[in-house]
Amino acid sequence: MGRDQTREEFERFVASSAGDLLWTCYMVVWDLPEAEDLVQECLIQIARRWPRVRSMEHPGAYARRILVNLALDGAKRRRRHRSELDLRDHLPAEEPHDESAEAALETVETTSGLIGALGTLAPRQRAVLALRYVDDLSEVQVAEILSCSVGNVKSTSSRALERLREVLDLVSVGDNDLDAFRTVDSRGVNQDEEGS
Repeated sequence: MGRDQTREEFERFVASSAGDLLWTCYMVVWDLPEAEDLVQECLIQIARRWPRVRSMEHPGAYARRILVNLALDGAKRRRRHRSELDLRDHLPAEEPHDESAEAALETVETTSGLIGALGTLAPRQRAVLALRYVDDLSEVQVAEILSCSVGNVKSTSSRALERLREVLDLVSVGDNDLDAFRTVDSRGVNQDEEGS
């Protein structure tokens, strides 16, 4: 394959996967500019290895694994940086910085209460929830990406969902979607309907 074909193939890969990578990373790091930087770093690493990556069965999964590892590796540094800047009341940016970020983030409808609740989770908990429920990966796939056991993914997911329930119960929000989310138990059964 010629150099131009290889370049075009990589550019198609970037065009098709950058939005999903950005959303996943944002869900983990909770900072849009940082997520954009990490996606760029991930794509640079993929570009360096592109001849090997393009022959993989699932190059997108490989990119996601690199991205999540980059995000989790820098979580402590970012937390320290935020505390130094005293951004206790900082919420995720309302408006993305560029069109690709805006397109990626517009696809998910959320409420400010849910966004705030997700922000209270540890980066690894957000990573598990993002990979399981946003990227719709199986527990086995998440365990492979995070280099941990399936049991660890299950327990982390369970703790994260429990924490979300606790935080959302404290938030007084009139949004019907959020109220419905709060009444669903860990089995996915609506507690309001269960008694009827």
